Amino acid sequence: MHHILCGLAANPALPSELVDRLTAVADDDIAINLAYRPDLSRAQAVALAERVDESGAVLLAYEGRLTAADIDPSGRPDAALALLDQGLGRPEWARLLAADPVRERREKLAACPGLPSDVVDMLAADPDVRVVAELALWTTSEVAARLAAHPHAEVRRAVAVNEATPPALLAALVTGEGLPVARRCLVCDREETPFVHAPQCPRPDCDLPPRASCDGSHESTVHDMWQAALRNPATPVEAVVGFVDHPSMLLRWALAARQDLPQQACARLALDPTPGIRADLAENPAIDDALIRELADDRDPDVRRSLAHHPRVPLDVLTHLARAAKIGATLLPRIAAASPAEVDELAKSPDPAARMLVAQRRDLPSGIRDRLADDPDAKVVKALAPHPGLTEAQLRAMVDRHGVRVLAKVATNPDAPPALLEDLVRHEPAVQKVFREVARHRGATASALLACLADRQARPIAAGHPALPPPVIVELLADADPRVGEAAAANPSLPPAVAADLVIRDCINVHRNV
Repeated sequence: MHHILCGLAANPALPSELVDRLTAVADDDIAINLAYRPDLSRAQAVALAERVDESGAVLLAYEGRLTAADIDPSGRPDAALALLDQGLGRPEWARLLAADPVRERREKLAACPGLPSDVVDMLAADPDVRVVAELALWTTSEVAARLAAHPHAEVRRAVAVNEATPPALLAALVTGEGLPVARRCLVCDREETPFVHAPQCPRPDCDLPPRASCDGSHESTVHDMWQAALRNPATPVEAVVGFVDHPSMLLRWALAARQDLPQQACARLALDPTPGIRADLAENPAIDDALIRELADDRDPDVRRSLAHHPRVPLDVLTHLARAAKIGATLLPRIAAASPAEVDELAKSPDPAARMLVAQRRDLPSGIRDRLADDPDAKVVKALAPHPGLTEAQLRAMVDRHGVRVLAKVATNPDAPPALLEDLVRHEPAVQKVFREVARHRGATASALLACLADRQARPIAAGHPALPPPVIVELLADADPRVGEAAAANPSLPPAVAADLVIRDCINVHRNV
């Protein structure tokens, strides 16, 4: 019955005294559900933290259930780190954890904000370069500037990722000018050079990246450092544009999303043989209208699909893309930003692809919304069906005209009345997705939910709906599918006496098995 206790722990109607009982027997799974309860008291959280393992205490700390007064860093170092990570820990904890023998904890500490300067100095001099690299990823501009000249290439790679690193030093990491040559990398730390790491390394304890290599120049780490610097928006564009024709696909790809690229560089990338590079470029606000129109005819569908998400794509291009590319049911940035006149123009377009695009908006004026509700094209109506404000008559007319093609979307409409939801689950032929949508609809009735219980995928959703009759909820507690039983136990309409009996009985059983 463990899944029942997990469900009860999440039940919002469970009274505080029963939460106390669950806290007293909670394991990590039950603790997760208790930790997310908005009514969990501080005393209950502290009691829960004493029962669970370190991961449970970490969750409670991140959920704001524990304060610095509730944690002993020597006994719960990971929970202490969770508070430090949120800027809520104590400085003396940082000093204690900076000397922790577990390297992973020092790494986690290195990523925490607002560390005392003496702790930063300790971490910057840590004997394990992975700790120093983690510090370099998240530290301030002053410390990043100091670490840019670190003798280990892995630290420099991390500095190149950090957007707080001064732009001049990011440029120096790319060009090498003004910095001493790195002396070590993770590869030559462990292997005799020259060395290339096998993609399928047979050593179970090896954590070098596939194809990591070093011939004395630390080439794979330097390559990763360049890639990081090229992706870093703080790196001056003049230091990176020269990579537009670099033999490395990954370096060219790192450039494609930069929003400060000159048009000449964008034009070069638009001719790149790698479709992923062209796809990232297509979504980049840096490209001009001429390049947008050129990419609209790209042979790769992913490029055209990405271009549809460009914030400034002309509407005629976007309509063309909607016809040819599988954009999916999504509100595109250009449509979300369309002016009232453009919205009206799209809604009146003779092209159903244009009308479908604007039908994805959920703030349409009532006149446009109502006109699109009567659209003869099922794809347009399907896109519009979830729009709030549609009447029952309009929703029923959609179903009468277009049937199974719009059924599931009609079921998602927040204003769909209970009677309509009941009819949707009885529709012939049935649409399986309708059962799932009705099962999670706030307006679903008991009758509609009973029909949803017959569908395997909708059953766990329906079991948690508060409109389900209490006797049915009680029956579902013994369902063969534990997901259904857990959802029923979490249902706020579960009779209080049944919830109390379950908690008391199962808590007694847990104590007996301890």
